[in-house]
Amino acid sequence: MSFVVILIVFFGVAVGILSYFLIRMIVMPKRLSAVSDLIKQGRNQAAGKIVKTMLAKEPRNAVAHYYMGKIYLAEGKSELALMEFKTVGGIGQFDQEIPEPEFRRLIADLYERFGQLEEALKEYILLVKGDPRNADYYYQCARIFDTRGKADVAVKYARKAVELDPRHGKAHYILGVILYKTKHPLEARAEFEFGLKFDPSNYDGYYYLGKLLKESNDYTGALLAFERAQKSPALKIKALVERGGTYMNQGSYENAAIELERAIKLSKDEGSSEILYGRYFLSLCYEKLKNIDRAIEQWEKIYAKKPQFRDVAEKLTQYQEYRTDDHIKDFLTCGQEDFVELCKRVASDGLNLAVRDVIPTQNGVDFITVENESEKWLGTKKKPQLLRFLRVSEPLDDSAVRSLLDNMKKLGIIRGVIVTSSTFNRAAMEFAENRSVELFHKEQLQELLKKAAQPT
Repeated sequence: MSFVVILIVFFGVAVGILSYFLIRMIVMPKRLSAVSDLIKQGRNQAAGKIVKTMLAKEPRNAVAHYYMGKIYLAEGKSELALMEFKTVGGIGQFDQEIPEPEFRRLIADLYERFGQLEEALKEYILLVKGDPRNADYYYQCARIFDTRGKADVAVKYARKAVELDPRHGKAHYILGVILYKTKHPLEARAEFEFGLKFDPSNYDGYYYLGKLLKESNDYTGALLAFERAQKSPALKIKALVERGGTYMNQGSYENAAIELERAIKLSKDEGSSEILYGRYFLSLCYEKLKNIDRAIEQWEKIYAKKPQFRDVAEKLTQYQEYRTDDHIKDFLTCGQEDFVELCKRVASDGLNLAVRDVIPTQNGVDFITVENESEKWLGTKKKPQLLRFLRVSEPLDDSAVRSLLDNMKKLGIIRGVIVTSSTFNRAAMEFAENRSVELFHKEQLQELLKKAAQPT
C-alpha cells in the first residue's frame, strides 16, 4: 500500500513540475512577445511593468534583463540600460530572443558613450571572431584603436574593412584619417575621395580633404571642401577657421575676416583651441588691413583666456604706444594717400630730405630724395638717396636691407634709408653696419613723426 502511495506522490510531483515548465514555456514567450510589441509601439511604461514583474519572480532571466535594457534605452536611460546589458553578458545565454551580434553592438555602443573604450573594443573583437567577413566590425575596431592612439593596429583593421567591403565609405574615411595623422598625404587623399564617393553625407571627410588640398596649395579646392564640411555639426567651426586660413594664404584678408568672425560668433566655448586660433588669425587679418584697434581687441581676448598663446603678449607690448601715441596710430592706420603725404612730411621735416619721386611698394612707400637746400651746400651736386618707409609689425631681418640695396643698384643710387614701425633684428643691423644704409626703428620713427607734426 505504501508503495502505491509513493508512486502516486512521485507521479503527482512529476506532473506538477512538467505542468509548470509547460506553462512557463507557453506563457513566458507570449508575455515577452507582448513586451516586444509594446516596445515597438513606444509603450515603454507598460512594457517595463511586465518585465519588472517577471524579474521579481526570476532575477536571473536573461531575456527579461535584455528587454529591460532595451526599454531603458528607449527612455534615454543609458546608464540603467548598460547595467541591464552587463547582467545579460554575465549570464551569457544567447538565443533567438537575445541575438548575440545585436546584443554586443548595443553594449559596445553604451560602453563607448561612457568612455569605456577598452570594454567596447572587447565587444567588437568578439564580433569579429564570430563573423570575420563583416567589414563593419573591423571598421569599428579601427575607429576605437585610432581614438586610443594605436595607429599601427588601427590601420590594419581599417585596411581589412575596405578589403572586405570596398564600398564601405566610413572605413575608407577612418583609413584616410589614420594615414593623414601618420603623414601619408597622397594615400590619405585617395581614401577620403573613395570614402566620399560611397558616403557623400560624411561631411567630416570633406574637412580632412580640405586640409590636404590647402597643404598642397590648391586653395580653390580647399575652400570648396571646407564649405561642404560646414554641414558637419562637430567640425563646422573648425571648417570656418580653416576657410579663413585659406583666404589668408591667398592674401584675401577681407574674406578671411568674414569667415573667422562667423566661426567666433558660433562658438560657445571662448577657451577652445579653434576659437583661440580663430581670434588669432582674425587679429592678423585686422593688422594687415590696418585696423589695429580691432586687432588689439582680439589679442586682449586671447590673452584673457591664455596669456602664453603664440606671440599675443609680444603683440600687445609692441602696440602699447599705439594707444597713447596718435602719431604712430595715424602712421599705421591711415589710407595709402594720407600715408604717402605723412611720409613726405617725415622726410622733409624729420630727415631734411626733399622728395623727387614716389615709388609705391608693398606695406609702405619708396622715395627718391635729395638733401634739402642749405646755404652751406649751395652749388654742390646733390646725391640722391632711396628712402623706404615700411609699416609692418614683424622685426625686419637682413633680407629687408638686401631688398633695398638691390633697388638702389637698379636705380644707380649709392645711399639708402629704411624707416620702419617695427624693429630690426641683429642680422639686419650687422648686414647694414658696413654698408651705405641707415636704419630707423620704431622709437626713432616716433620722434620723426613728432617733428613732422610740429607747426612750421
